[in-house]
Amino acid sequence: MSVKHPIVAVTGSSGAGSPTVTSAIKHVLNRVGANFSIIDGAGFHRYGRAEFQEVVRQAAEEKRYISHFAPQANWLDKLETLLQEYSQNGTGMHRHYVHDADEARQTGCEVGTFTQWESVPPGTEILIYEGLHGCFMSESVDIASYMDLKIGVVPNLNLEWIQKIHRDTHVRGYSQEAVTDTILRRLSDYVNYISPQFSLTDINFQRIPMVDTSNPFEAQLPPALDDSKFVIRFTKPEKIPVTFRELLAKIPDSFMSRRNNIVIPGSEFELAMQLILEPLMQGLLTHLRH
Repeated sequence: MSVKHPIVAVTGSSGAGSPTVTSAIKHVLNRVGANFSIIDGAGFHRYGRAEFQEVVRQAAEEKRYISHFAPQANWLDKLETLLQEYSQNGTGMHRHYVHDADEARQTGCEVGTFTQWESVPPGTEILIYEGLHGCFMSESVDIASYMDLKIGVVPNLNLEWIQKIHRDTHVRGYSQEAVTDTILRRLSDYVNYISPQFSLTDINFQRIPMVDTSNPFEAQLPPALDDSKFVIRFTKPEKIPVTFRELLAKIPDSFMSRRNNIVIPGSEFELAMQLILEPLMQGLLTHLRH
């Protein structure tokens, strides 16, 4: 952790909806005039798309499974080096994975490849990491220890699958069969490497659909926010610069389900993020600027 160069982790599996929370943080930081940089966790994957397909094929022949959730499919040592250098000096190397045609046009790189490694822009005040391993810990790497604020994005599992299938088929050009195969192949890695991270977060945003999602592999649109509720869990409520009383007063139809859990309508999610994230970001900046 670093007072001089704070780092925020937004952690969720593929299709969880992490970009929504990252976008809310961006709006807050822009509003308060902060200079920040966002790191794409997918940039630390070890393999590009074509190479990874070959790795998966070879593993299947050997009756093994591998997914991007697993440490061995990522450069987590390089990620830890980036976090260490940024926390100490505000520097570090990162790259971006090109997910789709829009990103390919923006970067000049082919879909499924990486941009060149480059330095974090100088003079940034806060680094935002968005990806799969923002709270990862093992015997060899400790990503979580570098994070000043750890946020988990954890939808109901069927909803997560629906969102992933819809995004990967409609935006990234995969077939539904290929996406379904990926979901099934990575289940063990989800249990072993993704789920444990949500016990280390400071805040979890968990979306629960209020409509039937019992068969996520049936072609369907993801439920709208109005069709959902969010359970927001604070590990240590006393360290959050906004009280439950304030949140309950400002968020319509919200209620407490546990001493550290508040439940809100999906339609009020943006308001809730603003109320929760703005004082947290201002707190990091206050320590930084004084």
